[in-house]
Amino acid sequence: MIKTILNRLKRSYFIVNKLYLWIIFLLLLGINGTATFLGSIIVFLILFFTRRVPLEPKENFSYVTYVYKKTKTQHLKLDIWYPNEKADDYPVVFFAHGGGWVSGFRNQPNNVSWSKYLASKGFAVVSIDYRYGINNEMEDILGDYSDALEYIKTNYKKLKLDSDHIFLMGLSAGGHLALLYAAYYTCNINNSNISAEKMRGIKGVVAFYSPSNLRDIFKKDNKSLFARFATMTTLKGMPNDIGDVYEYYSPINWVNEKMVPVFLAHGKKDEIVPFNSSVNLAKRLKIKGIKYNFFVHKKGNHTFEFVLKDFQTVRILEHTVYFLKGLLKDDSRF
Repeated sequence: MIKTILNRLKRSYFIVNKLYLWIIFLLLLGINGTATFLGSIIVFLILFFTRRVPLEPKENFSYVTYVYKKTKTQHLKLDIWYPNEKADDYPVVFFAHGGGWVSGFRNQPNNVSWSKYLASKGFAVVSIDYRYGINNEMEDILGDYSDALEYIKTNYKKLKLDSDHIFLMGLSAGGHLALLYAAYYTCNINNSNISAEKMRGIKGVVAFYSPSNLRDIFKKDNKSLFARFATMTTLKGMPNDIGDVYEYYSPINWVNEKMVPVFLAHGKKDEIVPFNSSVNLAKRLKIKGIKYNFFVHKKGNHTFEFVLKDFQTVRILEHTVYFLKGLLKDDSRF
């Protein structure tokens, strides 16, 4: 009897959609405005504390933390993870965490796992924090993203980073930021010195299960309440009411012939960001003649690389590195 009840609860809408986590999160938000960060920590520690990529190396890697920006309410930080091999400078993976733009943090365990894996392959990984969409707007988040990138470009010598070889990478919402930044600034690169400077040194983009069209989050077959809550909270409205805002912040609408190469990975069973969002982006990249790789995990859900340990997951992780190193083929160190 008890076993039957537990099995039904496990399959219930309450558990499948992780409503128990988000109720805690929203309750914390209701206490006061400063609880946003605390709520984020609790939710993501529960979700990700034991999650690692299956190819995470066993050796230790060092990292250094810097404040890249000071706002009225907080100091925004980034961590730089270094390879163990000594070098004068290292190619950079500029990494943005997921969390629907309303939660997550730079050194949550899944980001650390990715950082160690990429560091073991010779890349310095810059993992960043950014402000949340609950008390801020998407433009603020993009401003933080851009400022963190400018920080490492300005201080590349001190940080021992190769400012001519930078790759933008992100998971979910973080991948959206990477795609949007690259697509938007390459779209105007021939007509704007600012756009050219923004893209200086950026060689490619890696996006895991990221939305390319923000309207996709609200399609009928997407059942994630959190994804809808996070998107409408960050954009300050529903797509039917502020459609132009959704169009503006959707990377797929900025894809152009000058776009840098793109690596996409998405699970077919994704319940947070619809799989077709990446399918449609891959089609657009192909039409525009952009070099891209698109890897699909047939059984993968959102954050599949932290849950599944099968051959396909390992293959996608390995090909992520092949993609990055392929764009470094002229560098004798690789």
